Amino acid sequence: SFRTVRFHREDGILQMTLHTDGGPLVWGKVPHAELADAFLCVAQDRDNQLVILTGTGDEFSGPRVTSPADNRKHHKVSAKEWAELVVTGKNLLFNLLRIDVPMISAVNGPAVRHAEIPVMCDIVLASENAVFQDSAHFSGGLVPGDGVHVVFPLVMGLNRGRYFLLTGQSLDAHEAKDMGLVNEVLARDRLLPRAWELARRIMEQPEVNRRYARLLLTERLRRQMHELLPYGLALESFAGLQ
Repeated sequence: SFRTVRFHREDGILQMTLHTDGGPLVWGKVPHAELADAFLCVAQDRDNQLVILTGTGDEFSGPRVTSPADNRKHHKVSAKEWAELVVTGKNLLFNLLRIDVPMISAVNGPAVRHAEIPVMCDIVLASENAVFQDSAHFSGGLVPGDGVHVVFPLVMGLNRGRYFLLTGQSLDAHEAKDMGLVNEVLARDRLLPRAWELARRIMEQPEVNRRYARLLLTERLRRQMHELLPYGLALESFAGLQ
């Protein structure tokens, strides 16, 4: 029932593969809304014991924003439309955090739109061609309030995170690993096998251990997101109305 997510479940391990018409995910209103609903469905299905999140082809999510003027024009919407985007933006990340089983992201290529989504997983694997960038917010002409203001300073450290957001810094897989965004860098053909290997190892633990570990290890992120995500989205929408 989702146009931008394929699902495959095996032995309780659910693989979510993001795509647009069978190719790499092209970010827009449809995946923005669909992923919010998809994460909620995954969270509510108790047969999902562990989640692997990956992309299609040679990219995780794109395209890179290269023209701030065009991006601002695209986001020049009414107050009502911004209000709807704020609701969807909250649901997208809150519903991801509602998933109470371990999550592994397998970043198969550049993640230059909403790179915070794979980084929010408990284990982050990246292919050698992966790139991490927040191209759509500050460097794209918008206030970085869409959850990136929480995730990157928390994961990278305050100064590194602010620099990353304010400069549109692009990090390759090894740079991202050095800065704490990524746990392992692998050859492209080893990425998903390694994700499944780790998933099956974690599945050896009792279900209660897995679920409670996920809740405990994401609690700090959950609290900061609940405190700061609505504020960030509000400032982003206010600035978008100018």
